[in-house]
Amino acid sequence: MEGRRVIGWAARDVSGHLSPYSVTLRKTGPEDVVLKVLYCGVDHTDLHQMRGEIMPINYPLVPGHEVVGEVVEVGSEVNKFKLGDKVGVGFVVKIPEKLAPEQAAPLLCAGVTAYSPLKQFNNSDKAIKAGILGLGGVGHLAVLIAKAMGHHVTVISSSEKKKVEALEHLHADAFLVSSNAAEMEGAAASLDYILDTVPAFHPLEPYISLLKAGGKLIFVGVSTKPLHFNNDDLILVTVMQCREEIIDREFHRKHGRNIGNTGFLGREGTEYNDRGGEDGLYKQGF
Repeated sequence: MEGRRVIGWAARDVSGHLSPYSVTLRKTGPEDVVLKVLYCGVDHTDLHQMRGEIMPINYPLVPGHEVVGEVVEVGSEVNKFKLGDKVGVGFVVKIPEKLAPEQAAPLLCAGVTAYSPLKQFNNSDKAIKAGILGLGGVGHLAVLIAKAMGHHVTVISSSEKKKVEALEHLHADAFLVSSNAAEMEGAAASLDYILDTVPAFHPLEPYISLLKAGGKLIFVGVSTKPLHFNNDDLILVTVMQCREEIIDREFHRKHGRNIGNTGFLGREGTEYNDRGGEDGLYKQGF
């Protein structure tokens, strides 16, 4: 049995052009919540879907999935929500009274997309240096969330167009122009993580060099083409930052016996190197 009839704006082909579209909802079921849409965000994933860029699409398609509305009907088995409640969907969640619905809508996708990978760094016992690559919808919220977690936030962008917005409006700590070789070199090996929010194809090597050894590059932007990088950048970052550790005497004292007499370390208090001697090794006491 059919339910109420509603009007949306739909794309009908890969052009992505939107036009009014009428659709009939199913009859309200016992577990359903019906809401009147108040606000709806359209993000870059919607644009990809409208154009058929990331998966096969059955048109017509009504885009928009950052939805906040007012409950106008509930099914007989629904007890968590009542008429008049402000809620968000795809999952139904109640919107707190102190949170404006127009501000809540972007949190339901862009906000969750940024928060879910960043929560692993929340309440860290050390200072976290964060990089946010791209300052679109997800990047905008990522800066706010990372700052709220107490991270030192660097916004990374291809030009200075969004510098004022990043530093003065979002209160990022630093702004890095990826096309400026001197700036990038100066920031090498300085970040604990980079949240890559760019929803398009882009090179990765320039950003990998910004990470500390053990740093994380986290992807939340959807590219329509595969992203590639040379693994020598990853290897070089790790090796260069660990040279002093591996030859440090304290490391030898702590771990020499565990490694054993394999030519890397010998008896306690003895070091092997490649300056000649028996079997190409030279034994030299500390």
